[in-house]
Amino acid sequence: MLRSFAGGTLFGARTGEGPPAVLALHGWARTHRDFDAVLAPPGRRPLDAIAVDLPGFGATPPPAAVWGSDAYADRVAEVVTEMAAPVVVLAHSFGGRVAVHLAASRPDLVRGLVLTGVPLVRARPPARPARRFRVVRALHRAGLLGEERMEAARRHHGSADYAAAEGIMRAVFVQTVQEDYSALLAAVTSPVSLVWGADDTTVPPAVAEAAAARFRQAEVTLCPGVGHLLPLAAPDELRAAVERHLP
Repeated sequence: MLRSFAGGTLFGARTGEGPPAVLALHGWARTHRDFDAVLAPPGRRPLDAIAVDLPGFGATPPPAAVWGSDAYADRVAEVVTEMAAPVVVLAHSFGGRVAVHLAASRPDLVRGLVLTGVPLVRARPPARPARRFRVVRALHRAGLLGEERMEAARRHHGSADYAAAEGIMRAVFVQTVQEDYSALLAAVTSPVSLVWGADDTTVPPAVAEAAAARFRQAEVTLCPGVGHLLPLAAPDELRAAVERHLP
């Protein structure tokens, strides 16, 4: 059943009957349903947890302004204050960026982090835009090409997530992918479990290894034969990691 949280500003689901001690944050363009098999698998006791749709996804409306991951973390913190804090935060991809901000800024709210497929460090230098795109962009800036042609170039040369995003969410996407987490990781005091798909080509395992070296307390678990959508493909591994952090 869909429920509201944080004064009606976030929507999602609640599992279990006790005070919720786990918060689940989904990836970009995903929803809280990605964690169904982790939090409440058929035939097993559900975890006492809350999984939310982050602003701009699922049932939760987009933010009114262009937010970075830190603003998302501030909104999520409002949910944690309604829970049995400190909580274990389970997060995938974009949700993991939000989780790291939350853990760094509000260590009193976070008992542990379980992260999967989170682009926290760059495994390689960012690629330079294609020459054709740079030419179109220069002509657009000079007023020689219209916005329609520029938008077509953005969609052709940008990522699938960028092309699919619209309105303010495209600006949110641009802002969050440019964020630097180098200093933030060392500020996280809670233990971190990095559970990664060994075949993740979106955020390769090398990212998990590099991030683990920057956290104060971190362990890496690789899941063979699993790609980026690990919450769907290997929910048992994520649940086991969550349970290790619970009291």
